[in-house]
Amino acid sequence: MAKAKSVFVCSSCGNDSPKWLGKCPVCGEWNTYVEELVLKTSASKPSRTGGLASDSSKRKPLQLKDVETSEELRINLRDEEFNRVLGGGLVPGSLVLIGGEPGIGKSTLVLQTILKLPDVNILYISGEESAKQLKLRADRISQQNQNCFIVCETNLEQIFVHIKNVNPDIVIIDSIQTIYSDMVESSPGSVSQVRECSAAILKFAKESGTPTILIGHINKEGSIAGPKVLEHIVDTVLQFEGDQHYMYRILRSIKNRFGSTAELGIYEMRQSGLREVSNPSELLLTQNHEGLSGVSISAAIEGVRPFLIETQALVSTAAYGTPQRSATGFDIRRMNMLLAVLEKRAGFKLIQKDVFLNIAGGLKVNDPAIDLAVISAVLSSSLDIAIERHVCMAGEVGLSGEIRPVNRIEQRILEAEKLGFSKILIPHNNLKGFTSKVKIEIVQVRKVEEAFRQLFG
Repeated sequence: MAKAKSVFVCSSCGNDSPKWLGKCPVCGEWNTYVEELVLKTSASKPSRTGGLASDSSKRKPLQLKDVETSEELRINLRDEEFNRVLGGGLVPGSLVLIGGEPGIGKSTLVLQTILKLPDVNILYISGEESAKQLKLRADRISQQNQNCFIVCETNLEQIFVHIKNVNPDIVIIDSIQTIYSDMVESSPGSVSQVRECSAAILKFAKESGTPTILIGHINKEGSIAGPKVLEHIVDTVLQFEGDQHYMYRILRSIKNRFGSTAELGIYEMRQSGLREVSNPSELLLTQNHEGLSGVSISAAIEGVRPFLIETQALVSTAAYGTPQRSATGFDIRRMNMLLAVLEKRAGFKLIQKDVFLNIAGGLKVNDPAIDLAVISAVLSSSLDIAIERHVCMAGEVGLSGEIRPVNRIEQRILEAEKLGFSKILIPHNNLKGFTSKVKIEIVQVRKVEEAFRQLFG
């Protein structure tokens, strides 16, 4: 006989408690416990994978040296950006979670990617859109695939029935927040439903070797909606981000068990779908900034990809007593540190000035090599002197005003030369092992004062 029981579940980490708690003892978050009904049965629970579970009694512990390994045969998605972010392709048996804001283009990205695979049997499970809506989107992006099957279903047990009938090579679930299981007495999208459904899908993916892609939404804090355990159990977490008012979208890896988390892919949103941006440097640089102050070009690296980005700064007299500090695409705390270095080590007084910083193109850059470009742009705007358009730079700025070496300097120099720059400022003694013959003028600087003399005379 089934008995309904009320429990309180933390919406952040998934921990449950028989009573409401103000602070979660596991993750430390406040006011995250929500009440949910669970169904307790005295009989043993049936398999969550709809009969696809294997007999666990046949398994036995193995010594590490006895475990057989082989090179993972990845599925080529025929999308260079997607493949690179995943680490080289889609691994069989992996569970990939793609998160992003509503309307950012998650379903479009996944749909146009799988439609490029005519030799792969694909099952697309839609819990939000009808089959007609998906067909209209496929027609809009001008892609057709005879081996792509679509089913509109939200019940987990029925989903496993469709999987057994179709026997697909790749499974797409859009979205995980709409899926529910009859085993859990709560509404779709709740903590219990998301946790149990994700665990069942993970078990299916590992035991059958079928790669599965989950699409999820993010909440107002910017994290994946649902408990944190959802991000813990999946193999890869990808964040699809960008401003809906701009045409660029960025696919960023947050967690990846089969590759690097430093990779990112850049797409351009068009009426016919998303276009891969193979050379982002040309799109991230404004060609008509000659004569404008407050603009500097930095040679940055994200993952293994070098590209040149435009750093914009605006320095003006504070209208009120307290000066403003604002940064878009850059860490505000690091900007305040660089402003302190600029004032203490270089002698420029900015205490009564408003400082606004922007990384062009909507990028969020964590590479410390753009420090030199940031302080150069700030000083250029403060002095109202433009930096020459054919000059770029790369270097980390220390607290004593020294320019510290950065990694992969050869790739940065070659990227700057390829895009037509005539001079690049780099840290002193950063050319060890550099053997390439380049035409670009390389200027090595030790401190910020030397860099300023090179830029402003």
